[in-house]
Amino acid sequence: MANKRVPKKIKFEVPIIVGGKEIDEVTMRVPKGRDLTAVSGILDPIERDFTLISNLCDLNATVDEMNEFDAAEIVQLQGELKGFLSSTQKTL
Repeated sequence: MANKRVPKKIKFEVPIIVGGKEIDEVTMRVPKGRDLTAVSGILDPIERDFTLISNLCDLNATVDEMNEFDAAEIVQLQGELKGFLSSTQKTL
């Protein structure tokens, strides 16, 4: 059986801006238990997703920076995150 748990390369139609740099592609690594533990104290689900996505993609983006991403890129990133999590749990 093929391993479906592999990092995902995500290309953006419109680049995102992090730390003043344009980024048109990221790789999201497979979440580990430690990643979920790191965000378990964040009550706001959007802030929790943003923090988890930033960590998994090595973006070092703040929640404020991610709030400035276009919605299409946010939905794209959240979709990949949910794809990783869907077979393990419904909510964080």
